[in-house]
Amino acid sequence: MDRSAADMTDVEARSFGHALRDELAGLNVVQVARCLIVVAAVLLVMITLDPFPDLRSEDVANVVGGRMALNYITFGLLAAVGMLFVLVTDAPSLRTLVTPLHLCLVGWMLINVLLSESREVSIQRFVLAASVTSLAVILPLLPPTQRSFNLCLGAAALVLLGVCYLGVILAPQYSIHSALDITEPQLAGDWRGSFGHKNVASPVMTILVYVGIYLSAVGSFVMGPAIALLAGIFLVFTGGKTSSVLCLAIYALASLVYVTKSLWLKRTICFVPLIVMNLLTVGSVMSPALGSVTRMLPVDPTFTGRSDIWEFALAAVAEKPIVGHGYAAFWDDVTARQTAKGSEWAVTAAHSHNSYLDLAVTIGLPGLLLVVLIFVLAPLRNFQKTQAHNRSNALGKLFLTIWLFGLYFGTTETFLLERQNPVWFMFALAVAGLHFLARFQCVAQMEPEH
Repeated sequence: MDRSAADMTDVEARSFGHALRDELAGLNVVQVARCLIVVAAVLLVMITLDPFPDLRSEDVANVVGGRMALNYITFGLLAAVGMLFVLVTDAPSLRTLVTPLHLCLVGWMLINVLLSESREVSIQRFVLAASVTSLAVILPLLPPTQRSFNLCLGAAALVLLGVCYLGVILAPQYSIHSALDITEPQLAGDWRGSFGHKNVASPVMTILVYVGIYLSAVGSFVMGPAIALLAGIFLVFTGGKTSSVLCLAIYALASLVYVTKSLWLKRTICFVPLIVMNLLTVGSVMSPALGSVTRMLPVDPTFTGRSDIWEFALAAVAEKPIVGHGYAAFWDDVTARQTAKGSEWAVTAAHSHNSYLDLAVTIGLPGLLLVVLIFVLAPLRNFQKTQAHNRSNALGKLFLTIWLFGLYFGTTETFLLERQNPVWFMFALAVAGLHFLARFQCVAQMEPEH
């Protein structure tokens, strides 16, 4: 899907509607179907089959859980159909994914779910995660041109923003946190749109800001700024501190990486602050010295109370450091667990509030190492190759920015390998996009049929 950035310049003076009609006019039924899968996949992950959950109801979890079978079927079908389309036209691209490292991760995940403390739960959730992740990985390959990809991404973003804003205007009781919410009534007034929590809405809006900036950079001077502005406003009203702070900081960091030539200097810029953030968060409960440093800071990187969760999670890692407790199976019955730290305080903990620590808990240290090699280290090397071959620099920067945001967002929230989590979906899409851009030149425009 590596399509040169220049192919969007002819859109700058036209509206989104004209651009969409022109693009569809040059596509056949199969190509339209491929584009529809992209839009449907993004909207399914973002809006879900259960949008606007009523957080005032004690039955909200049961309502959402009751449609899990439909979730499995929908994601499975989309992934299967999308994979068939890609196999027909982009089999060489898919073959590049079959590497020893990737196979090791898949093999380790299979071993992990079989050895899980809750095997049935892990297997079920792994199947859903596999479907969603497969869909994210093939998504960059589905649109026939980069302009098609841009229009698909822009259309999905506008629909999502429209749904979220309409919810806030027409049904605020389902779109804004309320003092009547069963859990976390203190979030009253924070926007969440169609999402179940502001901490899901805020990172998605941050990613949409990046999408809007990218579309503006490649010539969409109406759709791009509109998406960036609408998403930025919504982000502010979510009250999401982490995402709001990271939004511009990560874009500045990505811009610095973009203009840096040396791969080792790129690694220093990307990973040194990331290591420092993890040391100031999880590290602060592992080392008294780091803890004292953290307490001297003007802000609290432990976000009040999370240090207890990290202590509990670290104790869980110590219990099963190799195989872990099982993929996505640890936090469901946390109140029944006995660890070195106890669990009396953790009755509402849903995850460890750190993606890397959570992976160590669930899939063990070997699994965490494989994830770091594939999703943390490899993408930057792929971006370096993309720049070396001068392939779609604007698109490469978008993927780089989303990837960097995910890395830093993961220091305070859990999303890596998390089933249909929208941040994981976009993060996996960005990682896959960098992988393909490093190896293939995108199609700038469709060749005429003979």
